[in-house]
Amino acid sequence: MRKGILSLTAAAAALALGLTACGGDSGQTTTPAASGSAPAAKAGKIGVILPDSKSSARWETADRKYLEEAFKAAGVEYDIQNAQNDKTAFQTIADQMITNGATVLMIVNLDSGTGKTVIDKAKSQGVATIDYDRLTLGGGAAYYVSFDNNKVGALQGEGLSKCLADKKADKPIVAYLNGSPTDNNATLFKEGYDGVLKPKFDSGEYVKGPDQAVPDWDNTQAGTIFEQMLTEQPKIAGVLSANDGLGNAAITVLKKNNLNGKVPVTGQDATVQGLQNILAGDQCMTVYKAVKKEADAGAKLAVALAKGEKPTASSSVKDPETGQDVPAELMEPQGIYFDNVKDVVADGYVTKEELCTGDFAAKCTEAGIQ
Repeated sequence: MRKGILSLTAAAAALALGLTACGGDSGQTTTPAASGSAPAAKAGKIGVILPDSKSSARWETADRKYLEEAFKAAGVEYDIQNAQNDKTAFQTIADQMITNGATVLMIVNLDSGTGKTVIDKAKSQGVATIDYDRLTLGGGAAYYVSFDNNKVGALQGEGLSKCLADKKADKPIVAYLNGSPTDNNATLFKEGYDGVLKPKFDSGEYVKGPDQAVPDWDNTQAGTIFEQMLTEQPKIAGVLSANDGLGNAAITVLKKNNLNGKVPVTGQDATVQGLQNILAGDQCMTVYKAVKKEADAGAKLAVALAKGEKPTASSSVKDPETGQDVPAELMEPQGIYFDNVKDVVADGYVTKEELCTGDFAAKCTEAGIQ
């Protein structure tokens, strides 16, 4: 009888231990530690703030998608939000992410002032920071992930030169539709295409036309600005536009004046709209930035930081305001013309189904898109 009581007591104790072991925090998953080792540390939470969805389709159609895929594959907790070009919302989102436990903050700043405010707040709370795509001047982020943006601009300048040569233009007047004056990338793009085109202006091979920045990369404003440019200088023969959205704004104005296809226009981001404009012959070229590579590089750094690691970067860039070197991962851009639009489809950045609709189906076949 005593033996039976002891057995029941032992079973009850074992059951109690089992219930205690299962009674962890709700929603958390723990991995059993190997004998003699400490439990694996849980990774922190990653917050990502995208800038808008109006200036370029890429932020929602590409960056968000690829970042989500990378974070899910790594098994980390994350929160991706879009500030929709609202500086107050940008700061509010950052505050909420930090309050809700973000240990890593990756931002695409709306301007360096707002970006610096957010980075300073994050650092004061012990939150690691990454500048994604745009460097926050004077911000002091721990890492910077982007493309070689001088190279992006150089590809645009080279592209416009090639297309003007194809048109056999004599002393063409070239207009600039630059990106937002508050975006350091726009400055770098301009440095890149100026490096290619300025010697041609200086030699008299090309004539420098209107040169204007577009606030906030706003496509509507870009259309108004370019319409004024064309009114003041009707003989514009080439348009260096800093991205596909600005380029499409210029093309819309050129169409009204029956000049589309006659005046080469550049772009950037390899958006569906930009690629369709190239297929139609209305846009000279775009610059493809393999966003998946950028997102994967950013996610890799963020995940490492969330796990308490100190990752190393393959290169660095100098912050022109502070003179400090910022550890960086920089991807290589690619110039895209009619004959290699297929490269963007083959890479999976856009699909044949979304690109080759309606009248573009025949153009896709002509361009060798499978």
